[in-house]
Amino acid sequence: MKLIDNVNSRLVDDLKQTIKKGSYLHIAGASFSIYAYEALKKELNQIEELQFIFSSPTFIEENLRKDSRQFYIPHIYNEVDLCGGDFELRLKNQLNQRAIAKECAQWVKNKVTFKSNKNQNTPLNGLIYILGKDNEEYAYSNITSFTTSDLGLTQRKGFPTLIQQTEYPNSSAFLDWFNQVWENEEDLTDVTSKVQDYFENAFKDNSPEFIYFVTLYNIFNDFLEDLSLDNLPNDKVGFKESIVWNKLYNFQQDAVIGAINKLEKYNGCILADSVGLGKTFSALGIIKYYEMRNKDVLVLCPKKLEANWNTYRHNDKNNILAADRFRYDVLFHTDLSRDKGTSNGRNLEAVNWGNYGLVVIDESHNFRNNNTVVGKENRYQKLLRKVIQEGIQTKVLMLSATPVNNRFNDLRNQLALAYEGNPEEIDGKLDTSKGIDQIFRQAQIAFNNWSKFETSQRTTDVLLDMLDFDFFEILVLS
Repeated sequence: MKLIDNVNSRLVDDLKQTIKKGSYLHIAGASFSIYAYEALKKELNQIEELQFIFSSPTFIEENLRKDSRQFYIPHIYNEVDLCGGDFELRLKNQLNQRAIAKECAQWVKNKVTFKSNKNQNTPLNGLIYILGKDNEEYAYSNITSFTTSDLGLTQRKGFPTLIQQTEYPNSSAFLDWFNQVWENEEDLTDVTSKVQDYFENAFKDNSPEFIYFVTLYNIFNDFLEDLSLDNLPNDKVGFKESIVWNKLYNFQQDAVIGAINKLEKYNGCILADSVGLGKTFSALGIIKYYEMRNKDVLVLCPKKLEANWNTYRHNDKNNILAADRFRYDVLFHTDLSRDKGTSNGRNLEAVNWGNYGLVVIDESHNFRNNNTVVGKENRYQKLLRKVIQEGIQTKVLMLSATPVNNRFNDLRNQLALAYEGNPEEIDGKLDTSKGIDQIFRQAQIAFNNWSKFETSQRTTDVLLDMLDFDFFEILVLS
């Protein structure tokens, strides 16, 4: 007996050793993916036959949709996983799905029979059984599906994996069980032709218009799902009639809407557009929205950027936004370390730091360090305490083209300003299996290991594969 956890050992590596030329395969699983076929293509092309049982009802509903399967996302069916499920997103983004589907369809036609369980309330246990020559037989139990995440090639959310491999003769009981199920015509139905039709639909030619609209849907799908009517800007305040809104490019207006949505939902957001894309003007659009909702706004910027922000506050001839009458306060990063004196015309002793509904931090990467020194409060800690934690609830908009300089902790410390340094505040709002601190620790470990690779191996794709799926969920805040 062998145990496989898809961390220290992967199912795909074991199957490459046990699937031999002339083998017979028997699989029961919730879904089947063409990318799992691609991963084992060399081995699967040499088998004699595969019998596959969908462990829960698949392709047997009376009103099965006739739409293009690639883009129909059913709520209760498993059909969509044939062309790649949620955890195979990066593989789908390689745009080779059509070629793989075509090749897999031919293999299915020659060697595979599919049956489906009819009973929704009595799902079958997952199993992979390899019947080879000379008693080379292996049973893999505790299988969920036949996808790349089950093979250990892509990461998945949820509980850890523990697959048991059993060899002959102890494996024979699993084969007997599978054969009994396979012959049960009362509870199983043959769906081979429907699977073949599905594949044909996946690699058929589509019109350019269809591809264009589907591309737009997939690009913006996550953004649309993240939007909520409760968090969208209230148009009734009139901010879309402002001068600054109407001077924004379309992509900047989209950034303003998205940032307001995240500020309302998560209490913080990083606007990380590249240099030259107008982060200041996008931020002014956000500021105008909150000013029109009677929020006091503080802009914290480096002193060298004073003119960038003061220009739009004053009734000067060179202020193209004078009609908007911005009233935000401008202070400097270094002012957080001062208890008295004047700055930008303000008496620092009189500043009510905790009374701002929105604080905009320009060049927020300057607040990436939270190194604790006993008996001394650094600038980051003063910002967190004086501006964000004390007084009224404060939303935090951060502007930076380089939110990560050297470590992932740079990003974590900036995001911590949004949840007032209390990880529990954000953990409940994120769709992750681990807390935000643990996610960043694991991401840093992955990055450190990646940085030690040889240059030829130190690629972006390798790093992305090493990062936990939860890490990308955190990026909704930027």
